[in-house]
Amino acid sequence: MTSEAKAAVTGWPVTHSRSPLIHGYWLKKHGLAGHYGKCGVEPEQAEDFYKNFGKNGLVGCNVTVPHKEVAAKACVHLDDAAKAMGAANTLWLNENGELCGANTDGLGFLGNLDQMQPGWDTQAKTAIVLGAGGATRAIVWALLSRNFTEVHIFNRTYEKASKIVSEFGAGSIAHPWDQLGETLGKADVLVNTTALGMTGKAPLEIDLGNLPTTALVTDIVYAPLETDLLRIAKERGNPVVDGLGMLLHQAVPGFEKWFGVRPVVDDELRRIILKDLGVSA
Repeated sequence: MTSEAKAAVTGWPVTHSRSPLIHGYWLKKHGLAGHYGKCGVEPEQAEDFYKNFGKNGLVGCNVTVPHKEVAAKACVHLDDAAKAMGAANTLWLNENGELCGANTDGLGFLGNLDQMQPGWDTQAKTAIVLGAGGATRAIVWALLSRNFTEVHIFNRTYEKASKIVSEFGAGSIAHPWDQLGETLGKADVLVNTTALGMTGKAPLEIDLGNLPTTALVTDIVYAPLETDLLRIAKERGNPVVDGLGMLLHQAVPGFEKWFGVRPVVDDELRRIILKDLGVSA
């Protein structure tokens, strides 16, 4: 990759994105002369921006809300995850100048658990996922890719959970929220993908009484770093993983595509992002 390689986070808005901090840390650590910045793309300009991406002077970019679907449609090539979700969060130009896209949210989820709880999926076959948003799709895809035989999706709006099941089919099962308690008893993994429990949001109020203490509990929320769900699970003896690592690991594939080096998520990077978030570890 040349010293002129430039990448950016794109979306609307991108003011508060931590991506420049993450990629800036890796560029400095590896002594690379590339640059990673922020590029706000107004919604009415998004289709043209991604369709003519090669004219922007960037070798690639991250895509944040609300442009992930528009970006995916502009790509000539998509990886399996982006195809499954109809959304791309990582773009790059191949040797022919064609726009390629990937969705690395699921890989970020898996990378976080692999790092923090090695072997977490060795015996695990049944997962419960709370929520039915964009992140839920990525996590359902990730769990099914690791050969989970049952991924139970619970959402307060049952129709949204059913829609995800219609997209992923075998192995995914939708439930109304009030059935959660009885299903918790057979979970090997419990994942919260909702914003409930996030700083400034309503709390996630569920009874973990039926959850086996061997079940891994993880939350994609990382502010606060230890949500009430993780605190309660930890107090009862469950292994827990916070959500910050998903943010960090989803950035790895893009950096490698743009700058030619596969970076590692280390403790120093976690410290930098936590400091920027104002979150105490």
